[in-house]
Amino acid sequence: MQSALTIPLDSGAAVSALLDMPASPRACYVFAHGAGAGMSHPFMAAIADGLVQRGIACLRFQFPFMEQGTRRPDPPRMAHAAVRAAIQVAAKQCAGVPLFAGGKSYGGRMTSQAQAEEPLAHAIGLVFLGFPLHPAGKPGTERANHLAGVREPMLFLQGTRDALADLALIGQTIARLGVRATLHVALGADHSFHVLVRSGRTDEQVREELLDTMAAWMKGVAKFGPRGTG
Repeated sequence: MQSALTIPLDSGAAVSALLDMPASPRACYVFAHGAGAGMSHPFMAAIADGLVQRGIACLRFQFPFMEQGTRRPDPPRMAHAAVRAAIQVAAKQCAGVPLFAGGKSYGGRMTSQAQAEEPLAHAIGLVFLGFPLHPAGKPGTERANHLAGVREPMLFLQGTRDALADLALIGQTIARLGVRATLHVALGADHSFHVLVRSGRTDEQVREELLDTMAAWMKGVAKFGPRGTG
């Protein structure tokens, strides 16, 4: 079942949201979109639908800049406030259900920054689909410095052809985070989790792999806590 919601922000503005809910959710994922496409992008919709099929609710929401139809992403403080507001709504809509947060690219980074700055109420873990470690063609790890301040379990889903996350650098970054961080590598996938025809795989197969990994990890964290992530 899908519900259209409105999320009020502390600024007095509001953003749109979509809540996809299975009959008896075992967890809920607050899913923030990337810098280039909003919550209704086919990839976002496919992930939400796939999670519901696996017994996990999914709340997608718009950042203010996307709600307003502008191209420039919000400043971090504004984005962080939107993440916090979305989590509060998810906690009310899915009362008593283990809550996770994260997002695609920019959305995941804004969520992790917010968590590092001040723990997100109710969120017991973070899931990143294509964490943007660095700008394309400019390898570096500065964008991940704040992750040292995140104490909750984290799952990173990264493609081997991701131009915004050199695989060796993302591996080193996650290794430094210790047992609270888990890396899953999607072979042949780029930042959008597209694969080349010659890879022998399809985008749908990659998404199914991501979804199976996300669902198993979230259910493990919800059941066992950080030590139960494998």
